[in-house]
Amino acid sequence: MQDVNDVSAANVKFCPVITAKDGAPNFALRLFETGPDGNTPYHSHEWEHEVYILDGGGYIVKEKDEIEIEKDDYIFIEPYENHQFNAGKSGLKWICVVPNKGQL
Repeated sequence: MQDVNDVSAANVKFCPVITAKDGAPNFALRLFETGPDGNTPYHSHEWEHEVYILDGGGYIVKEKDEIEIEKDDYIFIEPYENHQFNAGKSGLKWICVVPNKGQL
């Protein structure tokens, strides 16, 4: 796991599990862990991504919504949609699939 190096991120680590380096031609599978009360940056990007919550809980902030999330939830983030993941007291662990061009 490595730290997410963004000044607006707090207590977030990620691991590129399967990427183009592993021979995956199109998509990257990534694992994220956010510690208690941590958060990702509020951001957007040109690609979609799909998320599955493995453990913990919190909420995701989208442009028009704040959605509570917990284990076994799944989320679709549209291209260019502003979003942020916020962990609750127990932290948050999720997998995220993005196109290889979206790999950190």
